[in-house]
Parts: sequence; structure tokens; C-alpha cells
Amino acid sequence: MERLTSFSSFTDDPFDKPPCRGCSSYLAEPYIKCAECGPPPFLLCLQCFTIGFEYKKHQSDHTYEIVTSNFPVLDPTWTAQEEMALLEAVMDCGFGNWQDVANQMNTKTKEECEKHYMKHFINNPLFASTLLNLKQAEENQHSDTAIPFYSAEDPPRPTFDSLLSRDMAGYMPARADFIEEFDNYAEWDLRDIDFVEDDSELLHALKIAVVDIYHSRLKERQRRKKIIRDHGLINLRKFQILERRYPKEVQDLYETMRRFARILGPTEHDKFIESHALEFELRREIKRLQEYRTAGITNFCSARTYDRLKKTREEECLKRTMLSEVLQYIQDSSACQQWLSRQADIDSGLSPTMPVTSNSGRRSAPPLNLTGLPGTEKLNEKEKELCQVVRLVPGAYLEYKAALVNECQKQGGLRLAQARALIKIDVNKTRKIYDFLIREGYISKA
Repeated sequence: MERLTSFSSFTDDPFDKPPCRGCSSYLAEPYIKCAECGPPPFLLCLQCFTIGFEYKKHQSDHTYEIVTSNFPVLDPTWTAQEEMALLEAVMDCGFGNWQDVANQMNTKTKEECEKHYMKHFINNPLFASTLLNLKQAEENQHSDTAIPFYSAEDPPRPTFDSLLSRDMAGYMPARADFIEEFDNYAEWDLRDIDFVEDDSELLHALKIAVVDIYHSRLKERQRRKKIIRDHGLINLRKFQILERRYPKEVQDLYETMRRFARILGPTEHDKFIESHALEFELRREIKRLQEYRTAGITNFCSARTYDRLKKTREEECLKRTMLSEVLQYIQDSSACQQWLSRQADIDSGLSPTMPVTSNSGRRSAPPLNLTGLPGTEKLNEKEKELCQVVRLVPGAYLEYKAALVNECQKQGGLRLAQARALIKIDVNKTRKIYDFLIREGYISKA
């Protein structure tokens, strides 16, 4: 089967094409390309093709293509090769220098070149509409992305060692520099270097190496400054406020993934965190819906009733907890009255100032308020009650609990004396923690 291959497959310059595989001569159009061999293309001149040249996998009965540019494209009197030659000549000689264009082509006159080019490449309606659309698209793109210039006020210039300057880590907005840069003394290594003509090759190469090291340190300094500016870390307080809008779990993820922010861009990093925040919200909503399904709720009207009853139940549980706290002071009427008065002040929004004291003169501290303390969300209700009574912050309780549980697993049991040796706190608090862990089954007695 014979086909004509477009001239765009190969350039007109014979030196740009592979030589003939038969005689190794430079190919001149027309020539033959095997349609079954390649890549690379298997090309033959007409002489080798007529004698049926075969080489390795190539056989003389393979289908082939005739590669030529001797066919019209835009004008019946102009071949494709001449069209390419005209365009190359206009690029080389410049638009309007038609005599030079004709001299370079050698096949057309000055008038023919000018007439053909103006008719088919300048005044062609198809090309004109295409160029017009491209120009309009470019103008629309520039009009959308253009940023009008407005005279801005001077950037803030906090005084040295002021509160704002310390919050900004000594950043000087007007200069886009810090008072103390990263690797601030990198220039000291260059202060004594001086290039002179009588330096030996080894000394000159050593000085060049020191300068290259200095350049790498400057690049690292610029890289760090760019990360700080791109991610908005200059105003750290504002950055921390933005972090707090996420739930606690997402804040922990934000803290963990902060080290990877230098790899991603600021927008990509924020999208990553936002996607995980959305995932957390979806998981929480799914958990809530699963709770409804477990309770046998099938519509949102029943779900609202369930939420209201659940809230009432939690309030009643809180009241019972407060009642158990009151019972701790029931034997001392004076301390009980003071504690009730203090709770009334708390409920009314006042700051309680009256300490709870007993008749024996010893001060009895009120239960610890766990609101906002880190680690509170990791405790169950009984553990929260223990921390309130013992007045132990949740983080410390979790550490003591982990230490006692680990020691119990190692020893196969744990005695009170061993517990007191592990956690160096008040012995009464240690006993209460030890008894609680025994009662809840976290540890066992030795």
C-alpha cells in the first residue's frame, strides 16, 4: 500500500534526516519510509528501494510511504516545500524585504512572494479570525489578572525592642529583613579573604570554595525568609489565633504537619489542613448519626428530642457529682456553708475569694476545676472526678497512671509502697490514685 507522508514529518534540510539505510547517502525527496519498521524510521532512497534492499527485519514486501513535499497546500502553483521555504525566508530576511526573500527561494519572483504571502498569510480570513481570537483572549487574560497601582502607606516600623518588634522577631517590613538574620555571622568567614594576582592555584581554588559556601548559606537564609513570609509566620500571635479556630484534634495535626509546610506552598498546606478539618467534622457527624441509629432514632425530630434529654441527663449527673462533693464537707458544717457560698459565687459569675476551712483550722481546698486543662478530654468521668477530688491536673495523672500500669505489667502486680516509690507526691494522693486504679482494674495488687 502506498501513501504520501506529509512534509511536516521531516524537515527539508537533508542533513537533519537520517541517511539512507542502504547506501548511507543523504536523502533527497522523494524517498521511501517503511511503514512496518521502526522506530527509528527505516528510510531508503529511490535507488535502494527499486533494487529491493533488505536489512535485518526489513523485507522488500513491507508496506511503505512516499515522503515528499511536492504537493500543493494553499495554492495549486505553490508546493508545500515552497511554502516552508517562503516562511523561512521571511523569518530570515524580515517582512517587506521581498527581493531578498525571492533571492533566497530561487524559484519565485519578488512579486509572486509578496502576493502569495499577503493573500494566504496576512489577509486570509481563517488566519485573521484565529489571530484576532488569540489577541482578544490575551487581552482578556491581562485585564483579569492586572492589579491596579495605588499609593500605599509606609509599612509599620516598630521601634527596636518594642513589644511589636519582639512579636515580629525583629522583622523590619520596610527593608524585608530581620534585625538578626539566620546564620547572622556568615559574612565573618569572608572578611579576611582578598584575591591577589600572586595567589597559587590551590589557594585561589580554596578561596573560591569559601565564596561558594558563603553563597549556599545566603541561599538558605533567603529560603527561610521566603517560607516565613509566604506562610505568614512573621506575626506569630495572629498565626496562633488562626490556629485556635480548629478543633483540638486538628490543632494537634497542625502542630505535627507544620514541619512539612516548607515543602508545600502556603495555599497547598492550608488546603491540606482544611481538608483534614473537614474530615474531622464529617467523622464527628457520622459518629453522631451512628449514635442515633444505635438508640433506634430514625428521623431528625426524634434526634432533637434525644439531644435535649441527653443534655438534661448530663446536667443531672453533674448535680449528683456536686452533691457527692458536698457530702465530703458534711461533717464540718462551717466548711460546708463556706463551700456552698463559694459555689453560689461561681454560679453567679463572681470570683470566689473565701477559702474553705474546717473547725480544726486546717484549710480544705475545694475540688479542682478541670475546664480548659490539657488532657481533660482523655479522661473518663470517674477519672475526672478523681482528679477534682485529689486536685491533680490531668496531664500529671496520666503520667502517674502510665508509670504505675507499666510497672504492674513488669512485676505482675504492684504494692502501695512500690507506687509511692514511683511517684514522688503526697502519700495520701498516692493512696487514692493507687486505690482507684485497683478498683477500676487498671492494676492488681502484688
